[in-house]
Amino acid sequence: MKANMGTADRIIRAIIAIIIAALYFTGTITGVLGIVLLILAGVFLLTSFISFCPLYLPFGINTCKKTK
Repeated sequence: MKANMGTADRIIRAIIAIIIAALYFTGTITGVLGIVLLILAGVFLLTSFISFCPLYLPFGINTCKKTK
């Protein structure tokens, strides 16, 4: 897997995941929606740690800086 996520993209995903987790664990988001968002937050954290997003491939998106 070749990295296709830049630093800003990774940081934004991690922040969103932390916010979703905080809202879930404080009881602001509950039920099925809360569980779905918590799973999404986990996916955001995983993809930000490995710098690769599989959904970027079909659309040809690459937010990494070009290396020469």
